[in-house]
Amino acid sequence: MLITIEANDDILRYTIPKGSISIDGISLTVVDTDDSTLTVSIIPHTLQETVLKFKNPGDIVNLECDMIGKYIERFITMRENRDGKKPSTLTTGFLIDNGFM
Repeated sequence: MLITIEANDDILRYTIPKGSISIDGISLTVVDTDDSTLTVSIIPHTLQETVLKFKNPGDIVNLECDMIGKYIERFITMRENRDGKKPSTLTTGFLIDNGFM
């Protein structure tokens, strides 16, 4: 079963196909995303054994993104800290070239 959820940019910026997202505390794999939604696939057993079986179209759910994307963003955008260390030279291009994105 595919479920599509409307989400804002604060969530979608960290969401990628084959990445993880938690919906009401249930960790699921993202199938697809677009500018305003994300889609997950739920197997029948997960549907029957979780609160998702009680959800209806239009219900509000809690979404929590995988922390790895947040760590990468912070690492890339890090500014000079109090110790005077230079910001990271890690770039999005480097991550793509090396299979991380």
